[in-house]
Amino acid sequence: MTLLLGADDVRALIAPADALEAVRGAFVRLARGEATVPEIMDFEFPGGGEGHVKGAWLHGDAFWSVKAATGFPAAGASGISLVLSALDGRAAAVVMDGGLLTELRTAAAGALAASLLARADLEQVCVVGAGGQARFQVEALLGVRSPRRIVVWARRVAQARECALELRARFGVEADGVSELEPAVRGSDLVVTVTASRAPLIRSGWLRPGAHLTAVGSDMPGKQEVEAAVLGEADLVVADHPPVAAVNGELQHALAAHAVALEDVAALGTLPSRTRESDVTVCDLVGIGVQDAAIGTLLVTRALEAGAAGMPVR
Repeated sequence: MTLLLGADDVRALIAPADALEAVRGAFVRLARGEATVPEIMDFEFPGGGEGHVKGAWLHGDAFWSVKAATGFPAAGASGISLVLSALDGRAAAVVMDGGLLTELRTAAAGALAASLLARADLEQVCVVGAGGQARFQVEALLGVRSPRRIVVWARRVAQARECALELRARFGVEADGVSELEPAVRGSDLVVTVTASRAPLIRSGWLRPGAHLTAVGSDMPGKQEVEAAVLGEADLVVADHPPVAAVNGELQHALAAHAVALEDVAALGTLPSRTRESDVTVCDLVGIGVQDAAIGTLLVTRALEAGAAGMPVR
């Protein structure tokens, strides 16, 4: 029997802490060479729509997955995942969750980067972007750090303020929407960018000593949130998977500008850390199929366990 799972099932079975544990393990295994990861398929559609197909198998796991994720200006993000058996090839589950698994695993990677690279004591966090993933990033971050204040910037100030109000209500944090990006970044210990920008938003010299930047939005050729020189100025540059980030992430621009060398970029799965409190660190997250395989395997395993225990599984 193939399970049909939706967003309610994902919410019931996987918490942000679960996603973080699954994603952390996936990146470690990827860095060890214990994963099969095909090339990403990227699509651009008329009107600004885009699609991405990612898949992977973490060696030894009972399941592997393929995911199609989309983003359209009028409809937002969505997605569907297929989780298959690595033992007999059967389709174990179709996950029609509107992209919730992608949101969770992306936010988990951001939390992992913060747990490794951001300083323990954060006065201010700046979130650049006010869409759905901005909210997921904050929720996951609060599982590993306790910032005193969060500021949100978006091209539309009203959207930034709306996001900040929601963060206050949901998580009880001090949060404000701001209209000026540069002072918000300069005053922050951690900056997280979650936009679809194709022109740099974060500029050279803006990051204060000891700051960490996690760039999430650049996930296909042409996208860019961070000026190449920012990576060149950093004491440590990390990517979830450097060879893929070199094509799809912020690294594509930094390499073209000769701001960094690929061999100097650390893989997130090696669990790097800052060596000095004053270090400026950058993590480039493009999103890798191993994240989808790990969280898909976790979801199906828990769904089967829930079904065996008599709980309804759709």
